[in-house]
Amino acid sequence: QVQLVESGGGLVQAGDSLRLSCEASGRTFVGGTMGWFRQAPGNDREFVATMRMNGGIEYSDSVRGRFTISRDYPRATVTLQMNKLMPEDTAIYYCAADSRPYYNGNEYEYWGQGTQVTVSS
Repeated sequence: QVQLVESGGGLVQAGDSLRLSCEASGRTFVGGTMGWFRQAPGNDREFVATMRMNGGIEYSDSVRGRFTISRDYPRATVTLQMNKLMPEDTAIYYCAADSRPYYNGNEYEYWGQGTQVTVSS
């Protein structure tokens, strides 16, 4: 079993930056696909960014150019650097991981508990 623990959420003002981190533990999790999703109140969970084992990266249109995803493969961590935050970025952010190295869906095997990001205007 893999446990994902997120950190780095908080309350910031529009235009500020935040850095979210997620570490996979519980068993060796090397490779695979890791990514971030978010869910705002009243909305469905939505894709934010993903990074596959070969370094392939995808972003949602709403965050491309502002957010950057990166991974430390030996440490099984994934980071989301969020710049130029906007009030519409307010949501609970979830880390997700899947053992498939080139996974291209939204039904990841493992999910974190989520971390709140609130952006005030």
